[in-house]
Order: sequence, then C-alpha cells, then structure tokens
Amino acid sequence: MTATDAHFQGDIPAIYEQFLVPILFEGYASDLAARVASCHPECVLEVAAGSGVLTRAMAARLAPEVQIVATDLNQAMLDIAAKKGVGRQVEWKQADALELPFESASFDVVACQFGVMFFLDKQRGYGQILRVLKPGGTFLFNTWASLAENEIARTVSEAIVAAFPDDPTRFLERTPHGYYERETIETDLRHAGFRKVTIETIDMAAHAPSPRDVAIAFCRGTPLKMEIAARAADDEKAVQAVAAAFEQRFGSGRIQGNLRAHVVIAEVR
Repeated sequence: MTATDAHFQGDIPAIYEQFLVPILFEGYASDLAARVASCHPECVLEVAAGSGVLTRAMAARLAPEVQIVATDLNQAMLDIAAKKGVGRQVEWKQADALELPFESASFDVVACQFGVMFFLDKQRGYGQILRVLKPGGTFLFNTWASLAENEIARTVSEAIVAAFPDDPTRFLERTPHGYYERETIETDLRHAGFRKVTIETIDMAAHAPSPRDVAIAFCRGTPLKMEIAARAADDEKAVQAVAAAFEQRFGSGRIQGNLRAHVVIAEVR
C-alpha cells in the first residue's frame, strides 16, 4: 500500500458514511460487536474506527458501564462519527495505530473493523495492540477476502481499470483487498506475540439502492477518489463508468452482491 491509501479527508468521510457504510459495513459491524460482547470486557479500544459503524454497534451491544475508546488516524472521520453519535458516552481520540497513546495493559479487548489493511507496518501495529491489551485480552478484527471473492469491489475495480487503461489504479486490489491470505495473517500475529489465533470466513450480502449509489460510494467515498483525480480533472467519467458496469451486471434497480471477509480472533496468553 501507499502512504496516501489511509487518508480519508476532505469530503471523503461524509460520503463514506452516507454511501459506503450501508452497502458494505453494517452487517460485519453487528457480527464483530457481538463477538466483542461475548468477551465480557470492562474497557474496549477501537482502532481505525472510521465514521463509527462498529462503535455504534458496540455501544448498542455492550453494557452502559463498559468504557469505549474509539480512535482513528483521520480526525475528519472521527468528526463524522462523533456528530452522528452513538447514544452513550464514548471517548473519541485521534491516534495512529502504530503509535497508540495508551499505557500498557489498559484494555480487555481491542477491536478493528476493516482497518488493519491500512497499517503501513502491520508488525508494529500488532505489537502496539498487544502492548495495550491486558493479560488474557483479545484482539478482534476483520479484513476483506480477495478481490476475486468480492463481486462488488471487483466490479468497481474492473470498471476503473477499463476507464483508465493507460494508467489503471489498483487501490482496491492493493489495500482494502490486499491482506487476505490466512497463513500470512496468522504468521504476522504470532510474530507480534499473539499465541492463539482463530480465523473464520464470513459471507454476507451487499445492498445498494442503485448502480450510481455504488459508484459514488467507491469513487468519492474512498481514497480511490484521489487516484481518479490524478488521472482526470472530473471524476464524473469514473462514476459513470462504474455505474454502467453495475447496471450491466446487476440491472438498473437495487443492487445485491456477495461479500466475503475474514474475522480474526487473536488472544493474549
């Protein structure tokens, strides 16, 4: 990945929350929040919280007395999350997962929804997470399976490559769908010091009101926006290309496509 792949700034966070979250993330957030609740934590740290979809799901699942600290590299994402609210007390804090500003052994659970793929140094990030976990603590996260196994993102990627054949962008393949090998994930976690690692693959369905909604979600609500901007003065060409690809594959009405992701549970022993 590149350093800019994790930059969710400008109007990207608002579009991400409005369009991309309902399409991709709500079902997996509910699943991960239930897994966090099953650990019966007293204090939870969320890293790469984004616009707060997992934060909201955990706030609804966890007892009111459970402390939730939600962090993200991008303050603009946290601003969207805080503005939307979660219905209870949450501490929002801008923080880099590679340099967590917390004392060692501070949290029972660390959770991360589709964020580890954006760690520039995964070993360092995992080491920081291990450091802030209490003995017996748990790190729960999910990461997308390959692009080939996710037809929504694959359709977007194919349409963008076709739109800019002389200089194709590989953002989706490189980063969101670039960390999916189960053996690699387990090896990285064990090298960081986690002793028990469990990986489960979960299939869900993506839903969107229309092809154009999907096109806006990806072309304007992710760092793909910046790669498109480097290739065209106006992103409407890309939006129309993606929308046309979805209309051809799924029809002009409501979109439903297959999603596949890995849920990872890493335990401190």
